[in-house]
Amino acid sequence: MDSPALLWFRQDLRLADNPALHAVAGRPVLPVFVLDDEAAGVWAPGGAARWWLRQSLAALGAELAMRGAPLLLARGRAEIVIPALAGSIGATEVLAGRLYEPWARERDRRIAEALAAAGRRLRLCTSAVLREPAKVMSGSGKPYAVYTPFAKAVAALGEPDAPLPGPERLQPVAAPPPGETLGELGLYPVPGEPDWAAAFGTLWTPGEAGAQARLARFLSGPVAGYGAQRNDPGMEGTSGLSPHLRWGEISPRQVWHAVRRAQPGDLSVSWPFLSEILWREFSYHLLWHRPEMPERALRERFTGFPWQPDAALLRAWQHGRTGYPIVDAGMRQLWRLGWMHNRVRMIAASVLVKHLLQPWQAGAAWFWDTLVDADLASNSASWQWVAGSGSDAAPYFRIFNPVLQGEKFDPAGRYVRRFLPELARLPDRWLHRPWEAPEAVLRGAGVTLGRDYPRPVVGPAEGRQRALAAFAALGGGAEEPAA
Repeated sequence: MDSPALLWFRQDLRLADNPALHAVAGRPVLPVFVLDDEAAGVWAPGGAARWWLRQSLAALGAELAMRGAPLLLARGRAEIVIPALAGSIGATEVLAGRLYEPWARERDRRIAEALAAAGRRLRLCTSAVLREPAKVMSGSGKPYAVYTPFAKAVAALGEPDAPLPGPERLQPVAAPPPGETLGELGLYPVPGEPDWAAAFGTLWTPGEAGAQARLARFLSGPVAGYGAQRNDPGMEGTSGLSPHLRWGEISPRQVWHAVRRAQPGDLSVSWPFLSEILWREFSYHLLWHRPEMPERALRERFTGFPWQPDAALLRAWQHGRTGYPIVDAGMRQLWRLGWMHNRVRMIAASVLVKHLLQPWQAGAAWFWDTLVDADLASNSASWQWVAGSGSDAAPYFRIFNPVLQGEKFDPAGRYVRRFLPELARLPDRWLHRPWEAPEAVLRGAGVTLGRDYPRPVVGPAEGRQRALAAFAALGGGAEEPAA
């Protein structure tokens, strides 16, 4: 009889295309999830992500139970829990999907050592990315620092392997140890705190089935016009797969192959969307090779940037009270639904770090707590891109004008009117610049600036000049590439 195996679910909460699960076929298996907030530290799941994780674990547990091997839930230090569980069932192997966060890599190293000391093995499988970051290197043997050559290098490797099927049945271990209930994990809601995620369920269905349904909906329509529609926040032109990918309820190669089947032929046909999958890959590539990315500027020059931390300005941005409708609509969407359209994320981030001169780390921390798709690689890479401090970043002096951005990408005001109902009656001409509207127009729309809606905390022209002055204070001339 094959020896038992411990199957450690982490950020791969699915059965199909799960290489670790596929590898234990035919063996007695104990599936386990360990909530290890201590090891993650400040990068433990934020509030919105904890809501998602609770629903996703419930869905995964139900699917595993149907196949004969219930999911064991545990809470504590994984470097203690995992070796203890492996010993209790006599497992010779612990299998898991590889993680790329610096804290997780260090934890896996310690767990591998502890298991090896007991004659056991930690086996990590590629589960969250198309290609291992350590294996995609430039011709000179160095990691990539620019997206375009990285994307070309990945595309040149050919189509990813076909996704693996999920199991029909699983063989459980003879005497599984007791675990905790989902409620005992304390994920969400937090006792004594308001249920601020109450509306999340109107938009999201966490779990593998929800991920497949979301993918099917995308392929049934929006994918065909993705290149033209992805920047319009007022319509459903994006896939909405980001939280499902973040928790591994669907794999990037499942998505890749599904899109290729829906848009067969030359890769250029499906490139508008697949290039976004490769941006995600690039973020993981950067995190693997530059583990300081979540906390420190990748461009050394920006470590001395003259930020002007201001709690009141940060709070206005967080609460959707900057006075810029496209930004405030995005921040209200984020708070209500745990997600924000990607184009609006860029605009909101640019206003925070450039017009308001707040550190990008403060914005990244807020997104980490409020996004259901909060992903350390993508979140930190994206914030550094906007701030100009990242690898292959937009130049700092590229400053989005939030008024013009709103007028360009939400010209009919569908997005702003949805999330800022106090401005719904303003004519399109003034919707993205209400402080310029004639008093009669404001009265007709039932808007009193300073009462119903704020004036800009910093004017557009003033914000741009502040940003340029701060950049000039850095000195050093032109932008330099990240090392």
